Amino acid sequence: MAEIEDRWLAVDEICKYLGVSSDTVYRWIDRFGMPAHRMGRLWKFKKAQVDAWVEAGGASADSSKEDTGKDSKK
Repeated sequence: MAEIEDRWLAVDEICKYLGVSSDTVYRWIDRFGMPAHRMGRLWKFKKAQVDAWVEAGGASADSSKEDTGKDSKK
């Protein structure tokens, strides 16, 4: 069972796990170095790596920019 727990997660699975949209995940990969691995045209994630990145504050840098970014497009 350990193999199943440590499997690679797809974008939709990591979105559901973190409670964010796929656009947010792609932005975090591009701008904030979210740990992700490209396999062909697909992005895959290790849950433990993403957890460590979030705990280190990797995603917190985007929280204030996300709201202002939406307002500036109007």
